[in-house]
Amino acid sequence: MNLDSQLCYCFHVRKRKIVNFVKQTRPRRASQISECFGAGTGCGWCIPFLRRIHQQVVEGDIVESDDISPAEYEAMRAAYRQEVRDGTRERNTHGADAVPVELEDGCGDAPAPESAGSTVGPAPDDPSEKQVWDVSDYFSRERPPEPETLE
Repeated sequence: MNLDSQLCYCFHVRKRKIVNFVKQTRPRRASQISECFGAGTGCGWCIPFLRRIHQQVVEGDIVESDDISPAEYEAMRAAYRQEVRDGTRERNTHGADAVPVELEDGCGDAPAPESAGSTVGPAPDDPSEKQVWDVSDYFSRERPPEPETLE
């Protein structure tokens, strides 16, 4: 998949637009990429790809083409959507380490997704103490409530 391929099919956002958005705005969290034309707020398929782009830009790596053709990417997304509809797979709305099942071997050291959530931040001293983080709180089209003003 090259930079001119669509990454977010729900909102027709190309990979180049997302990479440029991340480079220009330097969002603190990958979830803030949703400000780029709503990327990641539809079916959830592209969330792991958005996280990987965010990580690459933050680390100063060059974001290059993936080994996935646009046709393969679209087919994997269609299979993902069907599995979500059938209830055999959960929607990509959880932790920062979530990667599509199809890409577990090709995404470096990222672990497979966990159904209850993933750990975020520095590793705790005690392995039994895990922070569970739900990305659906951040990938939302709803606006936060307006702050109250003093009169």
